[in-house]
Amino acid sequence: MTAKVMAAKPFSPKEVRRILDSLSRPAVFLHMTCDWPVLHWTANHLSNCLGQKNIRFRLGEKQATHTPLFETQCSYVEASLDQFLCWTSKGTGAEVGFFSGYPLSEYWAYADYKYIAMLFQDQPSMFEDVLWSDFGYPGRAGRESTLWIGTEGANTPCHQDTYGCNLVLQVQGRKRWTLFPPEDTACLYPCRIPYEESSVFSLVDVLQPDLRRFPAFTQARAHTVTLQPGQVLYVPRHWWHYVESVDPVTVSVNSWIELEVDDEARVNEAVTKAVVCALKTTPSKDNTDDWLNPTEEGVSSHGENLQCLNLAVQTCLQRRERSQGAEQERPEPAGGRGAKRDSSGQTRSGGGTTPLTIPFGPHLVPVPANQDSLPKTKGLDWEDGAPKSCMANPSKGQTPRVLSASGECGSGSDDYGSPGRDCDSGDAAEALGHAPITTNDLLECLVHPDVIAHVTELLLERQNRHNNA
Repeated sequence: MTAKVMAAKPFSPKEVRRILDSLSRPAVFLHMTCDWPVLHWTANHLSNCLGQKNIRFRLGEKQATHTPLFETQCSYVEASLDQFLCWTSKGTGAEVGFFSGYPLSEYWAYADYKYIAMLFQDQPSMFEDVLWSDFGYPGRAGRESTLWIGTEGANTPCHQDTYGCNLVLQVQGRKRWTLFPPEDTACLYPCRIPYEESSVFSLVDVLQPDLRRFPAFTQARAHTVTLQPGQVLYVPRHWWHYVESVDPVTVSVNSWIELEVDDEARVNEAVTKAVVCALKTTPSKDNTDDWLNPTEEGVSSHGENLQCLNLAVQTCLQRRERSQGAEQERPEPAGGRGAKRDSSGQTRSGGGTTPLTIPFGPHLVPVPANQDSLPKTKGLDWEDGAPKSCMANPSKGQTPRVLSASGECGSGSDDYGSPGRDCDSGDAAEALGHAPITTNDLLECLVHPDVIAHVTELLLERQNRHNNA
């Protein structure tokens, strides 16, 4: 027999799906993709497939600033993968196209959010190179995936996906993932500027945090892993993550899976979008920043946003009503209701019955916590576990910082809070020695996840009373 016999996968699609449905912490699957054709998708291979087709690259400066570099603050160029690879090989001039204005020693580049269905719409056979059906999602392939190509240092700011979970296959090079559990949200100082419908960003540079402004970050529990080619990372819903390429050229494929029964999250997002768009589209001196993330299609009107909010609220109430009716008719099952997860990521069925054990081992590895190794921090003196002072060094001509009620160290300077703040509108406040409150300051409070969740419940209660009147 001359036919090549492939080694059996460590888990069947049914077993993987059961594991994914039970996992509440990030984990890496090994030896599951050895026969996937997509593993041949190196940057050179993709360059040959795409020819001279231009794609959009995001560029960021490599210099450390102790603040996240959001996508609204990056530069963008249209170039072919061939020009990109020439640039990464230190080519110059016309052969690198628009990359010629960005020295490789000073900039990183990232082609991110590239939908495979759009890139290869004239080569649909390539969709079948991605086999997410092995992970218990029959029919899911490249058409439902995105492609990410970057250089060393290319990164995605720390953020939380609001709707679903992620499966990420590393194809070429390595990427370092820094993840934080949903329970650490308050320690990550969430913000919605820049605004992206499905993401909440962190104001903290998680690798080099400024603890004078973000002291609660010391309580965040980082989990880190460097993903190798052929490995697949599972990122559960609402886990925060910062991603950075660590090799000269990296390629990865991502499948974002929207989870069902997330009605409250949809109402949360509809409320957030209505508030952000209403305030940021109102003309004012401090509304001159690029607040809409480049991944968003555009700004919808207030009327459109209210229509979406009404639809989300009614859908949520209707599903709640159907669920409550079904629950009343259904007899109580033996062992109690529902599944409960413990701190190890295992699922325990209600009533204390035998837990569903996650088969961690050589083929499935949990992403470890690294609480003993704090990330680099911007210079601080510490005393009894807290910063001794929030006063900048006066010998360097810096403005003294005042510790705010939220725990941040702020000043009237442009580096306090969200990017793009213009303090000219706060002349009266500055005259009194206070940092002015800007539109972005107000938004940080109004669209804080805890505030939005409370507003959602109030809206649902109000609308339910109205429907039953």
